[in-house]
Amino acid sequence: MIQRIEADSARDMLYKLPAHPAKENCSLADALGRVLAQDIAAAIPIPPFDRSPWDGYALRSADVNNASRERPVTLKISEELPAGVVPTVALTPGFAAKILTGAPMPPGADCTIKYEQTEFTETDVKIFESVPPGKDMICAGDDVPLGAPIAHRGDVITPPLMGLIASVGVSEVSVFKSPRAAILNTGAELIEPGSPLPPAKIYNSNVFTLTGYLRGQGVEAFNFGVVHDDTDAIAERVKAALAVSDIVITTGGASVGDYDCMVRVMEMLNAEILFWKAAIKPGGAVAAAVLDGKLLLALPGNPGGAIMFLLRCAMPYIRKLCGQAVHFPEPIDVYLKKPFDKLSERSRMLRGYLEIIGGKAYFTEQGPQGGADISSYTDADLLAEIPADSAPLPAGVLVKAWRI
Repeated sequence: MIQRIEADSARDMLYKLPAHPAKENCSLADALGRVLAQDIAAAIPIPPFDRSPWDGYALRSADVNNASRERPVTLKISEELPAGVVPTVALTPGFAAKILTGAPMPPGADCTIKYEQTEFTETDVKIFESVPPGKDMICAGDDVPLGAPIAHRGDVITPPLMGLIASVGVSEVSVFKSPRAAILNTGAELIEPGSPLPPAKIYNSNVFTLTGYLRGQGVEAFNFGVVHDDTDAIAERVKAALAVSDIVITTGGASVGDYDCMVRVMEMLNAEILFWKAAIKPGGAVAAAVLDGKLLLALPGNPGGAIMFLLRCAMPYIRKLCGQAVHFPEPIDVYLKKPFDKLSERSRMLRGYLEIIGGKAYFTEQGPQGGADISSYTDADLLAEIPADSAPLPAGVLVKAWRI
């Protein structure tokens, strides 16, 4: 068992755990947020035919080559083409088709012109300018050519991707099964929201933040309840949670106090303990083990620390477990907008947000940064790292950060 592991080492050790997500078929209508288990190519071009981008007239460029305000060209209207109607007449010299937005271009037409740029009757249209070939028409495959890849294995299905997949006629996709994560909170002080708050008690917020972050990655996370700080009771609940989930996350009990018993629970269950405590602040009171091929992750009881370790160190493995293609967020260099006036013996993680000032990326620290504090996460979009063994840092120093 490694004690006081560095944050990157903890992340890498968790990430190396095996992950073999199973596949299942899913209706496209229910696929939002799921992770694709297949590549998808365009079986048809998008759009599938040449069409008009607006209401107007489809015509032959050659017929209006010399048109002008002084010498307009009058064309006969061959037919009217609403969207969804197949043209029945090929354009011949001297003819134009009345066409509405999204309607297919008739054979022979190579451009369009808007209604408001013409004068027209039910039978004729007068053109006052030349129109070059290809002007103001949407060609088949302009968006996506036939056979082009539109989605890849490991992509998270977003609303635009759902629409793109639907546009090539696919109604069912192969996705990775969502891993199940049981969230078990320990501590006699915890009660569930919705009840009156007795003296010396606190509401259980961890289950909501952790399930929220996990569900945002595609995990089927669920509340496995609260258990008091009793080693035997916790061990029984952990075994029960492992039986119905792919990963078990506990909060509290991973420090060194009299009531911190998660490491003893792991030993009682004959789990392979990977590490205990991490050199990161907040989030250092943590332990990780493997039992029956599943991760048992004991996070701090303090909400700010529990969230931080999950985001900083556990999320790459979570993404791998979900089947996602991208596991690690790309680090970015940002300037501290405000000075950081504390010594940092260990790696210290700050939550805040990105600001672009004068073309430079700045990190602005937001709210209280303690291990018990949660309010500073509400609008945060960046985690910034103050390296270990750092003296107080002035504003303008470059630090490494990650998007949340």
